Amino acid sequence: MTKNMGFFDRVIRVLAALFVGILFITGQISGLTAWILGTVSVIFLLTSAVGTCPLYLPFGLSTRTGRKAKA
Repeated sequence: MTKNMGFFDRVIRVLAALFVGILFITGQISGLTAWILGTVSVIFLLTSAVGTCPLYLPFGLSTRTGRKAKA
């Protein structure tokens, strides 16, 4: 897959996932909300690790500086 996520995009996603994890550990979120946010957090971590966001591909978006995503 073509990488289409820039450094700051990846950092923001990891920080958001960590924030949700902290909310879950401290008991601030629970139930269905915790499951939904937890799933989104896992997706954020996976896409950050790979460097590709599948939702960017159909639109040809890229947050990488100086590069464009290949269609």
